[in-house]
Amino acid sequence: MTKHAKQPDFTRRGFLRENAMGLGMVALASLLQDEKLLGVPRNVKLEPQKFDLIAKQPHFEPKAKAMISLFQHGGPSHMDLFDPKPELTRLDGKTYDGDIGFSFIKRATKVLKGTPFKFHKHGEAGTEMSELIPHMGSIADDICLIRSMHTGHNGHEVSIRYMNAGIAGITGRPALGSWVTYALGSETRNLPAYMVLTDPGGHPVDSTHNWSNGWMPSIYQGTVLRPKEPRILNLDAPEHLRGGVQDSNLSFLSKLNRRHAAKHPGEHELEARIASYELAARMQDAGREALDISKETEATHKLYGIDQETTREYGTRCLIARRLVERGVRFVQLFHAGQPWDNHNSLRTALPSACQKTDKPSAGLVKDLKQRGMLDEVLVHWGGEIGRLPVVEGDPNTGGRDHNGQGFSTWLAGGGIKPGVTYGESDEVGHKAAEKIVRPNDYQATIFRLFGIDHKELFYLHNGQEQKLTVNADAKVVEEIIA
Repeated sequence: MTKHAKQPDFTRRGFLRENAMGLGMVALASLLQDEKLLGVPRNVKLEPQKFDLIAKQPHFEPKAKAMISLFQHGGPSHMDLFDPKPELTRLDGKTYDGDIGFSFIKRATKVLKGTPFKFHKHGEAGTEMSELIPHMGSIADDICLIRSMHTGHNGHEVSIRYMNAGIAGITGRPALGSWVTYALGSETRNLPAYMVLTDPGGHPVDSTHNWSNGWMPSIYQGTVLRPKEPRILNLDAPEHLRGGVQDSNLSFLSKLNRRHAAKHPGEHELEARIASYELAARMQDAGREALDISKETEATHKLYGIDQETTREYGTRCLIARRLVERGVRFVQLFHAGQPWDNHNSLRTALPSACQKTDKPSAGLVKDLKQRGMLDEVLVHWGGEIGRLPVVEGDPNTGGRDHNGQGFSTWLAGGGIKPGVTYGESDEVGHKAAEKIVRPNDYQATIFRLFGIDHKELFYLHNGQEQKLTVNADAKVVEEIIA
């Protein structure tokens, strides 16, 4: 051996490097395979995945079976509605000495603005709420009011996506309703599992991202009902195609579709399209019946405010939402056109207007579910993506409030939530969540728990990676608000 020859490497690292791909490791792998000791990562599927809406078993016993989310785009002003701040009122007109992140610098001030509206105690717990929402005050003993929501972002879209899809500002991810229906399927074959009721005035801010299925198969996307009658177009077949003719056509179409699907296994979009055709046929009767509120009693119509011009439209959608979950729909969302709670101007008039439209129908929904014995299993959510700042934007008399994702309020009712309680606190002027802070991933983890889902175990395999709704490793279930 010359002095330049390579010396053998007898270290442990050298041994592994030289032998890892050698005959010894091949022999070891063969022995492990024979003894069935080779592990397969859970995200490696050994056969094509099948996606459907057949009802599935949750990880553990659920408290909720369905959810209705009354999403309030724009950011309801919590210190004017749900979170009374006597210190803010005392300091009205004074300069705020804390740091503030403004969205609209040209109109920004640091002048504190106390609420111009009075608060009153409601229910046995004495929960204080604004005079602008007396009907919500009447259900104080049925709701859990969270006063410490926090996104950490002041923008609308960034916080909407955080609240609804798990990551701030990122598009292309499945919405909460998609995750719930992916995990649990549906309890009805005749209606979509996830349904969306939009406003006659148009789509909400961030449009279809609010109910997107993201990278999941499209069967998990929210199905949008038209905001006006007819809410489902072409629900009836032409008269000359009804009855036996239609049945024969549908049967023949089903055979063709199944034959085509068998030639293209694993084509999830194809499978979803076929499933949507079959569902559309079944909806001809079920959809018409579910959306027909004419047979509801006069008392029920009054409960939702359908007898009044101001509340008729929103009340009708709230009543339809109840009828949908009553018939097995898993997840229903109601949205507003644009963002009516984005009160940068004219707080004294704009905020009461938004309240008048939504207050009675929202409370009516909870009352109706309760009197029908459904509230125990139907979870109701009311809230937006952000709140408002404690300082005035623009003129102190005619101005409004800027965005605030550092602290705001929302409420939940039914579906296993503790009734008649408040949870968390914001600071003395309502700027930041101060105690028992609830972030969007905590909210989502808690929703999952109520449905019997372990948020740490629910994932969807996308591009070889396990994707979750609750991406923050420290996301927690808010156990204190669960009954």
